[in-house]
Amino acid sequence: MTGLRRARPLLGTLVEIAIHDQLPRTDAELAIDRAFAAVARVHALMSYHDPQSELSRLNREGCMRAVTVSDETWRVLTAAQQLSTASDGLFDITVAPLLTQAGFLPRQIVESQACSHGSWRDVELLPGQKVRFARRVRLDLGGIAKGFAVDQAIESLRDAGVMTGEVNAGGDLRVLGRSKHGVYLRHPGQPTSLLPVMSHHAAAATSAGYFQHRHHDGRACCPIVHAGTRTLCDARRSVTVFADQCLIADGLTKILYADPERGSSVLERFRARAVILEPDNHSGDCRVFDSAS
Repeated sequence: MTGLRRARPLLGTLVEIAIHDQLPRTDAELAIDRAFAAVARVHALMSYHDPQSELSRLNREGCMRAVTVSDETWRVLTAAQQLSTASDGLFDITVAPLLTQAGFLPRQIVESQACSHGSWRDVELLPGQKVRFARRVRLDLGGIAKGFAVDQAIESLRDAGVMTGEVNAGGDLRVLGRSKHGVYLRHPGQPTSLLPVMSHHAAAATSAGYFQHRHHDGRACCPIVHAGTRTLCDARRSVTVFADQCLIADGLTKILYADPERGSSVLERFRARAVILEPDNHSGDCRVFDSAS
């Protein structure tokens, strides 16, 4: 047979996994099932909504003692700190209280204990994959975990001997075995209008406000926080980042969305590319900024 494609609801979106190799059907199905299992494990470990997840346990206990976390959670937390350091705090996983206030995250018992003045610097990564909070902060990994789950699925496919395929989780995308691929970016003011873009990077991730926004403090906001001002960003642009890993692309979109000017230097550090779309309120056209041009 030639190729196999499956989709399942995970990570709060529809995850699609495709294999383009000529494999026996049973081998292809087994490889895809294992890739979905890798995504489901990330979902179970890092779900903010599930009180039994590792992230929820860390939020409950991290201010009281050092908590040993799984290899997957450790890798995500390590990458988050790298992005926070590189962006001087523009990327910050301790913004859960603000997202809760705006209605993007559910209220939890521990939320009243969270320190509003905490930041990523209060998350201590200790030897032995132990994590401790210097203050009562509350983490949300929604800005990076989906990209990591895509990477995990690709790793699973590669371990199964798959040479060409792709994983798409609601716009977080990574391809396997192709040096060039195309994606379609939505016009932030007219989501049904698409802009085709070609990339040599393996992964791509998009952050935009057209499908996820709420009115907060009298304006339309998206679930992206400018960590420097601790305010929600306006839901008026679309930011797509192309990188070698989907985890990095996912995290970089939040930095570029919050502050495109400051984020450009971070982009160069990770050898990534950004395409930013902004609607022109007067003409209705879409202004396009491409860091590769």
